[in-house]
Amino acid sequence: MIAVDRDPAAPGFRYADTRALVSSEDEPGVDRLARAQRIDGVISPGADWTVGIAARLAERLGLPHPIDGATAVLATSKRHQRERFAATGIPQPRLLAEPRVPCVVKAPDRQGQRGLTLVRDEIELPAAITTARAASRNDTFIAEEYVEGPEVTVNAVSIDGGFLPLTITDRLTAEPPAFGVALAHAWPTRLGVEATRGIIDAARRAAEALGILNGPTYTQIRVGKDGPQVVELAARLGGGHDAELCELATGTSLNDLALDFALGVTSVVPARSVAVGGACVVFLVAPEGQLEAVEGLEEAEAVDGVAEVRSYREPGWRFGPLLRGADRAGAILATGESRDDALERARRAARAIRFVV
Repeated sequence: MIAVDRDPAAPGFRYADTRALVSSEDEPGVDRLARAQRIDGVISPGADWTVGIAARLAERLGLPHPIDGATAVLATSKRHQRERFAATGIPQPRLLAEPRVPCVVKAPDRQGQRGLTLVRDEIELPAAITTARAASRNDTFIAEEYVEGPEVTVNAVSIDGGFLPLTITDRLTAEPPAFGVALAHAWPTRLGVEATRGIIDAARRAAEALGILNGPTYTQIRVGKDGPQVVELAARLGGGHDAELCELATGTSLNDLALDFALGVTSVVPARSVAVGGACVVFLVAPEGQLEAVEGLEEAEAVDGVAEVRSYREPGWRFGPLLRGADRAGAILATGESRDDALERARRAARAIRFVV
């Protein structure tokens, strides 16, 4: 396996047979490397922009890939998604030609909440637009209506057009962060059976509208007064340890499935077996400043039900004030007799961890 990244300290390099110091967004560079190495498949499992690069590269080299280049364009642009959803009647937050509060302002071609701001006051709009345009690859922004209600994530796979949901998780936020925890994904969802059916149907229709017949999808949905609204869909694995959470909850390895799809294997329907009552991943944040040390990791790992503790940053890293993906300090995955039990165990572990800045 060959891994590419411009960062020589990229954590994925430890799992690769060969590492290449090439930016994953350098399409010509990745193309040259792929041709020189005569690869059997290409995958971008956790980033939107490079999903398109992988799809186009596979087309040029005649390699299997779960989606083609045209589908990747729809899947990696929030604006193009919105247009396709509107044309096919998929329920979604409305695009606002003129931003008005409350609304969400975001970069149309970024992920992980980069450039995203929830605006509740008119005075916040100029700064939110500036933030989104600065994060965007082409100096643009979009504004969407804010849908009040719980947010869930649907992790699924499509196999020859059949849509198979694997987990529906609740997205929980803490403002201000409690015990250094800013965000959590918890399984199973607290929403009822009827709401769950509507959520699955919305995610399925969204995947079909974008032309996704094979491969993993990660769909964020808000459940408002008018029912489920599709916020966005990604034709990849979720970047928030969603695959690991799915495996804890159901025994199905989304990571393995994603690799199968990249190699053209699409006929295997994953077996699911619920072995735990609840599971979660919580993300850690650190105080603003330069990291000197991380303490308490072993204590956190010893908490009953904790499956994994990850610290993302090495000493010297400078944490900023924004609670976005790039500022996450680590994560804890845990299981329990229920989702609340799993969350309590993860939070107990989080309280043991100290980021010294």
